[in-house]
Amino acid sequence: MCIKMKTIVPDTSAVIIGAVSAILEKEDLDYPEIIVPEAVVCELEHQANADRSEGIAGLNELQHLQKLQYEGELSVSFKGKRPTNYDIKYAKSGEIDALIRDLARSEFATLLTNDKVQAETAKAQGIPVYYYKQKYVEKELSIAKFFDEKTMSVHLKENVVPMAKKGTPGHIDFVKLSDEVYNYKKLEEIIDEIIDKAKSDSKTYLESVKEGSFVVQSREYRISIAKPPFSEAIEVTAVRPVADIDLDQYHLSDKLMGRINNNAEGILISGSPGAGKSTFVQAIAKYYSGELNKIVKTMESPRDLQLPDEITQYAPLEGSMENTADVLLLVRPDYTIYDELRKNHDFNIFADMRLAGVGMIGVVHATRPIDAIQRIASRVELGVIPSIVDTSIYIEDGEIKSVYETKMTVKVPSGMKEADLARPVIEVRDFETGELKNEIYTYGEQTIVMDLDLINNPSQSQGKSSVDSIAEKEILRRIKRYLPKKSEVYVEVVSPERANIYIPDELVPKIIGKNGKRIAEIEEKIGISLGVEVINEKKNENPFEIDIIHTKKQLILDLGRENGRSNFDILIEGEYLLTATTSKKGEIKIKNGIELSDFIIEAIEMGLKITAVKK
Repeated sequence: MCIKMKTIVPDTSAVIIGAVSAILEKEDLDYPEIIVPEAVVCELEHQANADRSEGIAGLNELQHLQKLQYEGELSVSFKGKRPTNYDIKYAKSGEIDALIRDLARSEFATLLTNDKVQAETAKAQGIPVYYYKQKYVEKELSIAKFFDEKTMSVHLKENVVPMAKKGTPGHIDFVKLSDEVYNYKKLEEIIDEIIDKAKSDSKTYLESVKEGSFVVQSREYRISIAKPPFSEAIEVTAVRPVADIDLDQYHLSDKLMGRINNNAEGILISGSPGAGKSTFVQAIAKYYSGELNKIVKTMESPRDLQLPDEITQYAPLEGSMENTADVLLLVRPDYTIYDELRKNHDFNIFADMRLAGVGMIGVVHATRPIDAIQRIASRVELGVIPSIVDTSIYIEDGEIKSVYETKMTVKVPSGMKEADLARPVIEVRDFETGELKNEIYTYGEQTIVMDLDLINNPSQSQGKSSVDSIAEKEILRRIKRYLPKKSEVYVEVVSPERANIYIPDELVPKIIGKNGKRIAEIEEKIGISLGVEVINEKKNENPFEIDIIHTKKQLILDLGRENGRSNFDILIEGEYLLTATTSKKGEIKIKNGIELSDFIIEAIEMGLKITAVKK
């Protein structure tokens, strides 16, 4: 197509793909004037500062135009105003595009764009437009050459030879793919190729874009990209499922198949990373959609499950799974797969949708069969657990190792003997045998997940039964309410009916109360008899429990002003977590939202003991 353009104003999309250079090679233009909007330069500079390939590509195109100007092929100038904070804030609404169109109109120029909406808007405003449509050529990613039928994942890192995990769940080897060391330039070329494919291939999506991190789902490949400052070097990790198994290949029992066909509405599928959870989820999704003719949808971030076209896969809508859930409730699927449940809001969404009547299948990382139920038990009301999760399937080495079911009853929890301690209890039983494996109940203000193996086999509990440990924690929590902060106090359960409290002599009256009224109230609430002993008879200086304050922005570990400017080890149930130095006020502050704070919050929700030891 022959065109006549004397003055051209390219927008950001045209500069990034090199449209000006391409047109100059294709068309016979007589010394055209290229006016580059300052808004375009601003956008490219911002993208380049964020280490995004499109920003670098756009700046390279502008440098090429300057070279052509030096050779006498064209003239280049920069005009227009730079975008304000308001323009940047509402860039997605078209404010920066409007600045570029205004410049094209005022200069009586032709707007050059690769953006279809920008082109149509300019036409509506009477602005001459050249819509440069980039042709997409189907091309396989170069990283795909590393995959064969046994390759699960490929790991590329700067200045390291390419490595891969090969095998099947439970039988994985980490092998070297070649002797060639991949340098910075080589990895940048691979990353640019992946990002470019995400812009042009309808089956390739940029699932997450953050400073120093990209997650791309390209057909069957899930690709994670890490760059400085997020990582110390460039790293590309590509993961692909190695197995496509039908549900009948798992050889499920008739009883379990009957459950899946007729009764299972809230299913948790758990296992450690690489155990084969996703493969089983794909099998059960295809079974529900194909064999049972059910409407099945998924909630994924990223969308990496390999499913037939009949199953629609949803990502977070506007960055929020809550919005996705709102849409799904209108769509009314028979079953929704939530991959993966990790944070509090994930479990809350899963619970809300299940209680709304949607059949839910959740995927959870766990190392024991009970862990999946325990994680949801610490986040929802106890009484609704059987309504949310009726079946829990644990996967290990690509096989189903355990299937649990949950039921509600009212009884005295196992290990307790007082009849007046009866309460609602969630029983977790082995689905196939009916054997009681765990009990979930409240003790005071804590949610307890009791392992029945430890009660039935006390030797496994390493000296002290789990019931005794829970009772000691609950008694300690209650009596601390009546004592000064950081008071030395210890509790020891000496029998199922009695426990001793060890406190300093001067604090004994605070626990006993007037005429023994306070100690009697505590005994009534806890359900066992309490003896009070002076602390000299029971001394244990280290470690000591700490107070934790949870604010909107941070967790504050309060060790007391007397411990200011000191180094402490922080422990969870005696296991080392971190070493830190307290502030002048004796506090250690940890920002919310990071893995460390999430770990501490989860430990609190599970009722684990958090202590400190002075170094």
